[in-house]
Amino acid sequence: MAEKEETKTKETKAASTKASEEGSGLNASEFMAGAREELGKIVWPSRQQLISESVAVLLMVIVSATLIYLVDNLFSWASHQVF
Repeated sequence: MAEKEETKTKETKAASTKASEEGSGLNASEFMAGAREELGKIVWPSRQQLISESVAVLLMVIVSATLIYLVDNLFSWASHQVF
C-alpha cells in the first residue's frame, strides 16, 4: 500500500513538473490524448454485472421508499390519534 502511494506521489510530482515546464497546459490535443489514455485504463463492468447491480440498486430504492412511506403513515396515524 505504501509503495502504491509513493508511486502515485512520484507520478503527481512528475506531472506537475512537466506541466510547469510546458507552460499553461491548455493544449486541447494533449488533453484529448491524455483523456483517451485514461479511458483505456478503466475496467468496465460486464453486461451481466451491470444488470445485476442495477437491479440491486433499484430493489434497495424501492425497499427504502416503501419503508419511509410506512413509517410516515404510522406517524401520521399516531398524530391524528393524539391531536
